[in-house]
Amino acid sequence: MSGTLRQTAQNKAIAMNRMRLTRSGGPVAQSAPELTRPAHATCVWHPAYYRALRAAFAGLVLGLFLLPPADNAHGQGTWELLPSDDMLMQRHEHGYVAVGDRFFLIGGRGERPVQEYDPATGTWHMRAPLPMEMHHFQAVAYDGRIYVMGAFTGGFPDETPIGHVYIYDPEEDAWAQGPEIPQSRRRGAAGVAAYQDQLYLVSGIQNGHMDGHVPWLDALDPATGEWRSLADAPRPRDHFQAVVLDGKLYAAAGRRSSYATGEALQLTVAEVDVYDFAADTWSTLPPGANIPTQRAGAAAVNFDGKLVVMGGESAVGLGESSWPPAHDEVEALDPAAMEWATWAPLAVGRHGIQAIVHEGRIFVASGSRTVGSAEINSHEVYVQSR
Repeated sequence: MSGTLRQTAQNKAIAMNRMRLTRSGGPVAQSAPELTRPAHATCVWHPAYYRALRAAFAGLVLGLFLLPPADNAHGQGTWELLPSDDMLMQRHEHGYVAVGDRFFLIGGRGERPVQEYDPATGTWHMRAPLPMEMHHFQAVAYDGRIYVMGAFTGGFPDETPIGHVYIYDPEEDAWAQGPEIPQSRRRGAAGVAAYQDQLYLVSGIQNGHMDGHVPWLDALDPATGEWRSLADAPRPRDHFQAVVLDGKLYAAAGRRSSYATGEALQLTVAEVDVYDFAADTWSTLPPGANIPTQRAGAAAVNFDGKLVVMGGESAVGLGESSWPPAHDEVEALDPAAMEWATWAPLAVGRHGIQAIVHEGRIFVASGSRTVGSAEINSHEVYVQSR
């Protein structure tokens, strides 16, 4: 067929198709331009096709920009050092907890008073001294006051568990002695958590860093001062922090300190144990959910529904140095997926710390930058990517 006849046949077919669509109420309008293809051309597109293609491409590009950031060390956020302040004391094995919009840095080895930080102004203020030396504890805020329990006093390696709960009132800037801890259940370097008007004391070690690590779980009713012994955890651990997520208590990281056998740092715990408050039962997450970087003396928080563990110390590097650096790793467990993600590292590796979650950020202050005691007074904050 010649080129002229082929073009005439194509135009006729297009016209017949338009007529059928018009009669059936189809989308082709009478005024639409006629589509022809010259014999010498391979393809001619209607302008509407170009507009549709451009719109589809623009939507694809926009979708790529709206994808959530990758769950890796740089996609989650960054740690930023806050301006230095000589008022912030060097200390480690201390507590750091928020009451309202104020932060309180408490205790640590030696005589360390309470210090208050105002995140709105970035200023530190000196507050009351402690009633005694207190260290190796996880402070917890409850009903406007701060509770210290499961703490040690005295020097390394055979520190003594403190026999009472101590309570700090920020409004009065004063300490009070709280309930006595039963003699047979005293220990230090334990995890502590508040849940539904009860305070929970988890695991710990009885004889300083020497030995006596335990799997105990006890509950204190702060209204009555009465204690209850609950189900033991699947394994003992000390030098860790407890975190509550969605009605369950998580125990991650830590170790079984055993200076008596020359293993003060070596016996780190990989498994993550979970206590169900309603059922009074423990379980252990599958091996695939073991913490990636085993360490003790780390801080742990509930941040946006994830268990975030940061810093710490371990025996890693002991063969190369007597005082290897503290960990700077930050790792986050998604309890629904039971998977860990690596987040951006601390600006300064440190251990013997506690962290505060406030207005979508995480704050960490002071600590030790090496295994043992190389105290620092730096202050840093984790800021999420925007």
